[in-house]
Amino acid sequence: MKTRRFFSLFFLLVLMASLVLTPASAADEESGVTPPELHCEAMLLVDANTGRMVYGKNEHEQMYPASLTKIMTALLVLEAVDSGQLSLDQQITATESAMEGLAADGSTAGIQAGEILTVEQLLQCMLIVSANEACNILAEQVSGSVDAFVDAMNAKAEALGCEGTHFVNATGLHDSQHYTTAWDLYLITKEAMKHEDFMRICDTARATIPATNLSEERNLYTTNYLIDTWRSLGYIYANAHGIKTGSTDEAGHCLVSSATEGSLSFISVALGGPRETLADGEIRTYSFFDTREMFKWAFQNFSYQTVLEETELVKEVSVALSKVDHVSVHPASDVEVLLPNGTDPASLKRTLDLESPLDAPITEGQVLGTLTLSLNDEVVATVDLLASHDVEASGLLVFGRNVQNFFSSTAVKVVGIVLLVLAAALVLWKLTVGRRRYRYGRSVTRRSGGGGYRGRRRR
Repeated sequence: MKTRRFFSLFFLLVLMASLVLTPASAADEESGVTPPELHCEAMLLVDANTGRMVYGKNEHEQMYPASLTKIMTALLVLEAVDSGQLSLDQQITATESAMEGLAADGSTAGIQAGEILTVEQLLQCMLIVSANEACNILAEQVSGSVDAFVDAMNAKAEALGCEGTHFVNATGLHDSQHYTTAWDLYLITKEAMKHEDFMRICDTARATIPATNLSEERNLYTTNYLIDTWRSLGYIYANAHGIKTGSTDEAGHCLVSSATEGSLSFISVALGGPRETLADGEIRTYSFFDTREMFKWAFQNFSYQTVLEETELVKEVSVALSKVDHVSVHPASDVEVLLPNGTDPASLKRTLDLESPLDAPITEGQVLGTLTLSLNDEVVATVDLLASHDVEASGLLVFGRNVQNFFSSTAVKVVGIVLLVLAAALVLWKLTVGRRRYRYGRSVTRRSGGGGYRGRRRR
């Protein structure tokens, strides 16, 4: 009987555990915590508004970027425009040297040596149809040579905090020493997106370049399947904007993109995407397919939530040197955080960085510390904590603290120790040398004092 009861109890516990665990797992999937199946070797999704990573897969793995390199090339060109070194309507003549070293089967806009185009037209050729020759033409114009321009690319990458990037050309043509990471590409893209002309050109599906001195009118059609169907059907995504495609045999199919819906905005990076033929005959390019699926997942399952309000009194902090013994602190502003739908803001871990006690005087609005919010050990927000009211200092308490600090300072302690040593030395001198001199001095006085000779007289 006891054995039967034991097994009955055991199976009951197993059943209860399964009932408890199964809904939680299902809830995780429904809440959007689990992303869709993705096939690219490295992927990254970042909240464009806050810079917080929403999803990452091998995001710091060094990989070949192919023509995603041209994002950095465009960034340096647009910085030259902003500085006044170039202008978008400035005409440039393509050189013979700009055509050297280009792959015969590489992306091109058919630009010829001696042909004259504007800076903007060259940027269109570079970013819309990924023309390699346009990169070299612009690189020579900015830095004097392609090699010098590549040096500037590497310097800019380092300045942006890219730790896994090294460029050897301005085009992205394959080289074993030409590599980057998904995270570094995000940093470069984020910087490039600060330039309105960059996103305007990258988000252009079709453009026309008028006839030049060596070419008839050119029609450009984007290589980005998310924003146009001219090259391929089945990937168009209404929320997508730009940015750049790339592909080589070694790099696979790559894509940097962005998407916006309402208040949500994301930047994505996909590297090493395969291309395969499915059972139904569809040829699927996973750089586009995975990016679109990741965007859909993010928009469906994430939203901004207000997790802190400016009026919330977070904590009372002890105050010294005042008749008032505490001051309340509140966030410097409302805090909105991108969270999976259904997340309870109360589940965020709060970490305070506050000194206690604080010394008066304190001014209303003074920054007294910070509050950090974390979800599953990931920091999602940090906000300054401000004093909610003034706290006046007590003159008497401040004077007492100053006196205490004076006598506790190292310099005063050293002087005090020196004085004590000198006093001790003086006392020791008095007790030894001084006393001996005093005794000998009195004995001499008695021998030679004014009493004269007191010996026995001769008779």
